[in-house]
Amino acid sequence: MSKEWGPGDPLYEALVARVGGAVTADEPLAPRTTLKVGGNARTLVVAESEDDLLAVARVCNEMAVGWLVVGRGSNMLIADRGWDGVAVTLGRGFRGVDVEATDPRHPDGSHWTVIAGAAEPMPVLASTLERHGLGGMAFGVAIPGAVGGAVRMNAGAHGGQMADVLEWADVVRLTRGTTERWHAADLQMSYRHTALPSDAVVTRACLRLQREDADTLAADMAEMKQWRRDHQPINQPSCGSVFRNPPGDSAGRLIDTAGLKDHAVGGARVSPKHANFITVSPGATASDVYEVIRHVRAEVDRVHGVVLHPEVVIEGFADPLGSGGGEAA
Repeated sequence: MSKEWGPGDPLYEALVARVGGAVTADEPLAPRTTLKVGGNARTLVVAESEDDLLAVARVCNEMAVGWLVVGRGSNMLIADRGWDGVAVTLGRGFRGVDVEATDPRHPDGSHWTVIAGAAEPMPVLASTLERHGLGGMAFGVAIPGAVGGAVRMNAGAHGGQMADVLEWADVVRLTRGTTERWHAADLQMSYRHTALPSDAVVTRACLRLQREDADTLAADMAEMKQWRRDHQPINQPSCGSVFRNPPGDSAGRLIDTAGLKDHAVGGARVSPKHANFITVSPGATASDVYEVIRHVRAEVDRVHGVVLHPEVVIEGFADPLGSGGGEAA
């Protein structure tokens, strides 16, 4: 924490003058992440419109400070020293699901167009679409993040992924201060990857979905929820899957067979329930989590000769360990 992080800070004052959404100084980020660890942000902006994001872009560029898009914080680790820049989260102005119309390419009504705000939680979106009898997004019930982060990282679960349903995404570019529409064909979507630039903040997404029986969808989603309860430590703070699966293998299997289940540093521990999860207990620090990630990565490389790449966004550490970076889900 810096004594300069407060009212009177030129960065804070510039944002207050230009942003319509809420602006706070020296804001704790730990409560905004699912890990519940990490330091404060010099300034936090809750953007409620594209104009707010464009204002953030202008201030950051004029004052040469960095930005960090927090989202729902479900795959983010912030250093204990905090973030010396602008943290951005999307407010209720970026919520909402609009089931627009039948897809003109399928006049029989079998396919529909849906526009979802980037701040809409994925489980809420999945449940909304289930009630409309629209299939293709049931996997979203197992993803704790929001639509924007899910688009950026091509999130997926239970055999489904965003690449299966995404038509286009609208973004604000924080370096350029522009708005753009990226079509799915241009996003080069692959496993947990898109070609979105690091300064692109997703604001809404268009999905193409097909008609399915609502009762069948509800049963499928209930099965996915039960699978998570049975196989993942969902009742403890974590950031979800820590590492991406390497080609043809499972990060969880590699960690488990390297003898790393239950490995702990301070209050952070490799989950004995699922080896690709790190859980935290009261009193844990971001440094504890970071050291567990670092140790697991080194040991898997030593034992198996495989370098695991973090799926979690790691910010504020001297070495981000090859994390995906960008926008947290």
